[in-house]
Formats: sequence, C-alpha cells, structure tokens
Amino acid sequence: MKHYLQFKDLSADEYSYLFARAALIKKKFTAYEKHHTLRDRTLAMIFEKASTRTRVSFEAGMYQLGGSVVHLTTGDSQLGRAEPIEDSAKVISRMTDIVMIRTFEQTKIERFAAVSRVPVINGLTNEFHPCQILADIFTFIEHRGSIQGKTVAWVGDGNNMANTWLQAAALLGFHLHVSTPSGYEVNEVTAAAAPSMATGSYKTFADPLQACAGADLVTTDVWTSMGFEAENETRRTAFASWCVDRNMMAAAAPDALFMHCLPAHRGEEVEAEVIDGPKSVVWDEAENRMHVQKALMEYLLLGRQS
Repeated sequence: MKHYLQFKDLSADEYSYLFARAALIKKKFTAYEKHHTLRDRTLAMIFEKASTRTRVSFEAGMYQLGGSVVHLTTGDSQLGRAEPIEDSAKVISRMTDIVMIRTFEQTKIERFAAVSRVPVINGLTNEFHPCQILADIFTFIEHRGSIQGKTVAWVGDGNNMANTWLQAAALLGFHLHVSTPSGYEVNEVTAAAAPSMATGSYKTFADPLQACAGADLVTTDVWTSMGFEAENETRRTAFASWCVDRNMMAAAAPDALFMHCLPAHRGEEVEAEVIDGPKSVVWDEAENRMHVQKALMEYLLLGRQS
C-alpha cells in the first residue's frame, strides 16, 4: 500500500505511468466514454482548509471513476478535536477505500497515514502540494512535451508549492529557478532540497527577472497563503517587485508558458495581461487536477492498468 503525502513518495517511472494514464483518462472523458475502474469504491475527503478546485476535482473525479464520496470537515467530524487523529484514521480507513486530506500541518496527515488501512493522499498542507505539481507537469507535457531538461521559474513565496517544485525537479530532471523576497525563502530542510542541490537543478535568484530569463515555464502563487492572512499587508509590501508581469514573460523563452494554481489576484502576484494572455494555460492546469488525480487514485488502489 502506498500513500501520496509528498511528491517524492513516487518514482520517476511511476510518474511516467501516471502521466500516460492521465492522458488516456482525459481522452476518454473528452469523448464521453465511461471509465469506471473504481466502481463501488469510496473516497473520504477531509477538509480542514476550505477549497474549490480540490473538492470539485476529487469529488467529480471519483464519481467519474464509478465510485462514491464522503465529504467531511473538521467542523462536522471529530478529527483532531475531541478524538485523537489516530483514532479517527482507524475508523475512517475501515469504512472507506481511500482518503484525501487537506489540512494545515504536514504532521497531521502523516499521523493519519501512519495508522490508516487505506491509501492517503495529500490534498494540500502548509508544507507540500503534490497533487497541484502533478497537474502542472502534466499540463506542461500536454503543451510542450517532456519537462526533462527544461527550466521552471518560481516567482513569489517560498511556500508549499515551491517546496514541491524542488522535489519534482530533482526527481524528474528539470531545472528550477526560485526567486523570493528576503525573509520568504524556501525552507530547504522542509523541502528536502539536498537532491536538487546535489544535481544542480535548483538555483536561487534575488532578481525575479533573472530567474525568468530563458525559462520554459513561469509560475507563481498568491502572496499570502491560507492560514497567513494576518501577514497580508506586510507581504504586500515585501512582494511588490515579485508580480509576474509582461517583462518577466518577455525574458522567458519565446514559447514559455505561464501557470498559477489559483485563486489568483490580478495586479498582485500576476498582471492581468499575463494570466489572461496567450501564454497562460491556467484553465487547462485547473482542469487537469481532476484527470491526474483520477489516475493517482486508480493507481493507489489498483496498481498499474494495461
């Protein structure tokens, strides 16, 4: 049994399979062909952090696979409140087939997975967001082919997205340029950056324009992630020069793509001209969350399918 708590939990070979499988699943979805490989299976979705894309992509995806869904929040369950996380995990994993958790601390999902009898998927934590990067890389492959050897520029906060990009770069063999304001750097210990640093796939830049130079993909996120709202005004000042604008995209490769995990704040972390422009693939990226997560759930429950 496998869990998916960080991007590094799977191998490059497993990702190759998942991307191919997601392409097949998406093709069948587009052609209105049924793909009910998880018939009679149940997904439990546990939300401590609210979400639009995560809920819709997992819930719709599981139904499209022929399964069913149980939706829980910390407000209507005992998770981590009156009952230890481990006790909730033992009960929920006896009644369902797979669990997705979107929460704050990574330790919560690790404690749940440690005693779970079924696969557990990280729908987002403060430290990592592997399903989003899975979708981002699949989207890049759709538009530009293999990401191996290419350059991804991360502009903005050294957050869970940046941590996950570091793991992906080391595993899948692409280069990552990271530019963050001073004081908001990637925590290299949390990100487990050693493999990226050893392979030379990870470089930091004080100037975001330099980070974007020659990049095949430029990507960013909101300046203030969920749970850090008290820092909003301070961050607005600190991040003022880290808005992805037309100059940064012009410095990137001529066929560079722009991505954003959404929700986006036009005029803050990205110019409207960029996110709504011809290089932006954010809507494909958002839809692809559903397709790669269908491939992931299928793989965790059934293994490789022919």
